[in-house]
Amino acid sequence: MLHCPRISTRRFARMMLSVGALLGASVAPGLAADPTGDWQVEGGVANMRVAECNGSMWGVVAWEKKPGGRDTKNPDPAKQNRPTLGMVSLFDMKKKPGVDVWEGEVYDSQTTGRRWSATLTSKGNDELRLEGCALGFMCSGQTWTRVAPPIPLSPTNAAKGAAKSTKGGNGLPQPGAPAKQTAATPKAAPAGQKPAAPGQSADIGDICLLPEIVNYAPAR
Repeated sequence: MLHCPRISTRRFARMMLSVGALLGASVAPGLAADPTGDWQVEGGVANMRVAECNGSMWGVVAWEKKPGGRDTKNPDPAKQNRPTLGMVSLFDMKKKPGVDVWEGEVYDSQTTGRRWSATLTSKGNDELRLEGCALGFMCSGQTWTRVAPPIPLSPTNAAKGAAKSTKGGNGLPQPGAPAKQTAATPKAAPAGQKPAAPGQSADIGDICLLPEIVNYAPAR
C-alpha cells in the first residue's frame, strides 16, 4: 500500500497561496507604456513634447534644430506667420483598448497645412512610431526617440478649468503668453535625459493649458 505523508491544513494553505501567486504573476498583464515626455523626431530636426490632457495624448513642438520655423503651409492666412515652435501637432490621440496604440490626428506643417488621421504606437520605453494617412490611403511614418522622461499628469486633468498656478503639472512654468523662444544653451541634463542640442527651444510649460488644447472641439 502506497504511503502518503500527511500535510497539515496550515501547510497546505501556504502551498496553495504560493501556487496562486506564481500563477498570478505569469498571467498578469504588463504595465502600459507611457508615451508622455519629449521625443526627437526622425532626422533630429525637432523635439515633440507629448502629454496627457483630459484622457487623450497631445503633442507640441518643444525644440527646433533650425530656429525661426513658420507655419507657411496653413490655408488660414491668419496662421501662416505663426511660429512652428510651440505649435500643437498631435491632436486628441485616444488609446485603443488592450494595446499600446493611440489614435487621433497629426498636423502636417511641412507640405499641406492640414490635419490627417494618425496613430502612435509604443515600441518600448524609448521609441514611438508615428504613422499618418492623408486622404485615407496615402500613409507614411517615422520613429521617434525619447530624450526626456515621462511627464506627471497635469492638474488640469483632475479639475478642468482649475485656477492657474505658477507651476504646471510637469513642474514647468505655465504658458500664459505665447511660446517664449530661447536659444538652447547646453546644460547638465537630469538623470534619464539627453543633453540639449544647439537649436531653439520653447518655454511651453504645461501644454494642457494651451488655448488650442483647452478649447479643442472634435470635428463632427
